[in-house]
Amino acid sequence: MDDDRETVIEAENVVRHFGAVKAIDGVSIAVRRGEVFGLLGPNGAGKTTLVRMLATLLQPTSGRCSIGGIDVTKDPMAVRALIGLAGQNAAVDDMLTGRENLEIVGRLYQLSRAEARRRAAELLERLSLTDAADRQVKTYSGGMRRRIDLGASLVGQPEILILDEPTTGLDPRTRIELWDFIQQLVGGGTTVLLTTQYLEEADELADRLAVLDHGKVIAEGTPDELKEQVGGDVLMAAPANPADLDAVVEVLGRLDGTDPWVDHRRQQASVAVTDRIGALLQAGQIFEQRRVPLRDLAVSRPSLDQVFLTLTGHAATEASDDEDGDGAGRRSGRRSRR
Repeated sequence: MDDDRETVIEAENVVRHFGAVKAIDGVSIAVRRGEVFGLLGPNGAGKTTLVRMLATLLQPTSGRCSIGGIDVTKDPMAVRALIGLAGQNAAVDDMLTGRENLEIVGRLYQLSRAEARRRAAELLERLSLTDAADRQVKTYSGGMRRRIDLGASLVGQPEILILDEPTTGLDPRTRIELWDFIQQLVGGGTTVLLTTQYLEEADELADRLAVLDHGKVIAEGTPDELKEQVGGDVLMAAPANPADLDAVVEVLGRLDGTDPWVDHRRQQASVAVTDRIGALLQAGQIFEQRRVPLRDLAVSRPSLDQVFLTLTGHAATEASDDEDGDGAGRRSGRRSRR
């Protein structure tokens, strides 16, 4: 990444209150031209609030936001001419066809009727929606609705694209298709600010990341730089019999001296290690001595899941604010992802 690239999205010590709640608490980020910058955090971390301020939809309580060097509070119309925004909910008219939705957005961008029609046809093709172009959006699947919403954000050919959890609720195939499309846009020079609670998505798309929790940036860097904060490599073991998961956790805990990171969904556990070969051999010998059959035993780089858990004490899919008033879902005892 070229550090001399122009900064095109910037937040400087931004604070946003909602009554007594401080949703954003002194956040500063700087996004360079031509990169994908990810805002990573669970629901309630403040990602959408920050995006809404950058997109001129919400004013900061204090601090400054700018897009392309333009203060979003002082000249919101100039900022809106530079950005495309795709929020969490599809902002399209169900009663219109996909083509009509895109053409209307083009006209709102003051494109001529012919140019709006051309841009709509081009985007429908790029988003694999040509066959459904003349159907009402109310007949679209969830994935198709997300794609037409993304298309609406691109009609004006924005220099900067802001995507707020664009793949939430999509099936894996559609999610990968959208990732490919976003990467194509970046290859063409578009700058992307992306919010996500999917660790895999952040790892796949983002050049750099800011991790948000409780309205604060708690870490920033490339995915690899953040993984280094876990320390060394990660030894992962998965039992052949799910009933042996506790035995696996006990063995790994003795190797590392700390509570292993447990993924109940994948039925596996892992710990950070410094001597990857020695730890792998030692673990293999202990599992063999205890006659605990494994379906997998491997050493790898830490995942962003493990990074987030190390930084925050809870998994990225857990709410970071106390929504239920009782602190449910907080880290307690053994580290665990449910």
